[in-house]
Amino acid sequence: MSLRGRLTIDLDAVIANWRALDAESSETSETAAVLKADAYGLGAERVGQALSGIGIRTFFVAVAAEGESLRGAVGPDAAIYILGGYSRDSVARYRTHDLRPVLNSAAQAAAWFSDQPGAPAAIQLDTGMNRLGMEAAEFASLGPLPDSITMVMSHAGCADEPDHGLNGVQLSEFLRLTEGIGRQRSLAATAGILLGPDWHFDLTRPGIGLYGGLPFREARPVVRLDAPIIQIREVLPGEHVGYGASWAVERPARIATVSIGYADGLIRACSNRARAFIDGQPVPFAGRVSMDLITLDVTGLDCAAGDMVEILGANQTIDDLAKTGGTIGHEILTSLGHRYQREYQGG
Repeated sequence: MSLRGRLTIDLDAVIANWRALDAESSETSETAAVLKADAYGLGAERVGQALSGIGIRTFFVAVAAEGESLRGAVGPDAAIYILGGYSRDSVARYRTHDLRPVLNSAAQAAAWFSDQPGAPAAIQLDTGMNRLGMEAAEFASLGPLPDSITMVMSHAGCADEPDHGLNGVQLSEFLRLTEGIGRQRSLAATAGILLGPDWHFDLTRPGIGLYGGLPFREARPVVRLDAPIIQIREVLPGEHVGYGASWAVERPARIATVSIGYADGLIRACSNRARAFIDGQPVPFAGRVSMDLITLDVTGLDCAAGDMVEILGANQTIDDLAKTGGTIGHEILTSLGHRYQREYQGG
């Protein structure tokens, strides 16, 4: 009996989701792909190969080390942008692997122009999110942009809330700062794509939507996560289950101990709240999620040690599970650990 969970990743679903978001984007917009955080935990090299195979030529990751890992998967001609910007301690990676920083400050720009004169880069503007990017005065201080600046971009903080007032503010500011700039412009990630053509500009950057997450409600599910039952025991009224005795037994119960825990990305906030599925039947978490194990109330179900329990799949999406843990699908995906047996399908 294996004690490892099984994480199945459907690369054909990733491709289908990209095609759907590409269709949502304007015909004149290039559709890129965001593969940061190891493709949201699903394996940037495998995902990158699949997307490169259908012709995608522009990718975004968070840091230079991710770009280095991705380069071999997407080939020498793809553009790989580093969202975190430029740091001189990574200059060798940028040179060797032809990476393009997204310059977030005048200081980063000065360092890049000095270290890599003529090498392509992008500039990020802060249009109201107050996280990364140059504000208007700092951007103006750069003066005329060199030809090596291939893209000017920004990021929307509330695009997943279509009626939020900040959306209009950011769109107006981006238009004001980039009018007539003569460079590729990019503002929309997944949520921005869904806001419509005014947001698409020259390039869109889908991320979470590729991997089956909200706000792209039409996305195909990409992951299935199953974990094995290690042991089943009968528990009597008056007894308790798990750390802190947080689940009290009120009737005779069958408790299944399953080999998955918060070390595998099943966050502790799901304790006593989430559910799993056995043959399509929901079974509640009984007790706290611990490092390596969960316990489920399987009373009345025909199951045994060695059987697999569905955590994510046809019956429960990443966002369904996230809701029970008070978080978002992004965190569920990027928390998935490396103890699973990983299986890739399609691509």
